Amino acid sequence: MRESMSPRTIRALVALLLAVSVATPAYAVDKEQRQLMADVRMLQEQNQQLQNLLGSIAEAIKSVNARIDEQANTTRKTLADQKLVIDNLTSDVRVIREKLDDNNVRLGSLRQELDALRQGVEQLGARPVSSDATPVATPDGSPAPPAAASPVAVGTSPDKLFDSAWSDYTLSQWDLAIAGFQAFITQFPKAEKADDAQVLIGNCYLGAGKNDKAVEAYDLAIRAYPAGNALPEAYYRKGLALRNLKQADRARDAFETVVKNYPNSAEASLSRQRLAEAAR
Repeated sequence: MRESMSPRTIRALVALLLAVSVATPAYAVDKEQRQLMADVRMLQEQNQQLQNLLGSIAEAIKSVNARIDEQANTTRKTLADQKLVIDNLTSDVRVIREKLDDNNVRLGSLRQELDALRQGVEQLGARPVSSDATPVATPDGSPAPPAAASPVAVGTSPDKLFDSAWSDYTLSQWDLAIAGFQAFITQFPKAEKADDAQVLIGNCYLGAGKNDKAVEAYDLAIRAYPAGNALPEAYYRKGLALRNLKQADRARDAFETVVKNYPNSAEASLSRQRLAEAAR
C-alpha cells in the first residue's frame, strides 16, 4: 500500500503549485510589455525618419520656390526691357513716318515747282516775240492793262502763287484775288488747293456783292471737285448767295445739303442756324 503524504508535504506541494501558477502570468505580461516597448521604439524611429523626410521635402520646396521667384523676377525684367524696346521702336517708327510724310509733302511741292518751271520754259519757247500785246479781260469783263497779259511769272511755285492770291483776298482786293486764284487753277489744275481756290473765287464774288457770279463759281467747285474738302463751304456760301438773291427754296436746299452730307463740319452748324432763322 502506498504511504499517505504527511500534512506538511501536502502544504509544501500546494505552496509550490500556487507559486508556479502566479509566476507564469507575470512572465507572460512582462513579455508583452517588452514587445510593446519594441513596437513603440520602432514607431518612434519611423516617425523620426518621416520627420526627416518632410524636412527634406520642405527644404526642396523652399528651394524650388526661390528658383521660381528668381525666374519670375528675371522674366518680369525681361518683359519690362522688351516693352521699353517696343516703345522705343514705336516712337522711332512714328518719327520716321512723320518724316516720311513731311518728305512726301516737300516732294509734292518740289514736283509742283518743277512742273511750274517746265510749263514756264514751254511758254517761253512758244510765246511769239511781239511789241503789240493784246489786253486781257479781267474776271468782271473790264479790259486789263497790257501788263496783266502775263500775270504769272515763269517758274512761279504753286504755293507762292496761291499765297499771293490769298494775300489779295485778305485785303478784299477781289479782282486781284480772283485773277490770282484763276491763274493758280489754270497753272496747277490738279494741285491739292485747287478746290479751295475755286471756292475762294466764289467768296470773292460774294464779297463784291456779285451773288450770281458767286453761285456760278460755287457750282463749278462742286462739279469740278466732287471729292474736295472745300465742298461744305461751297454749299454753305452758295446758300448765302442764293438767299441774297431772294431764292429762298434753293438756299434752303443748299443749307440742307450741308447738314445732311457734312453733319460734323463747322458749315453744318452755320447752316442749321440759317435754316432756323428761315423757319421763324
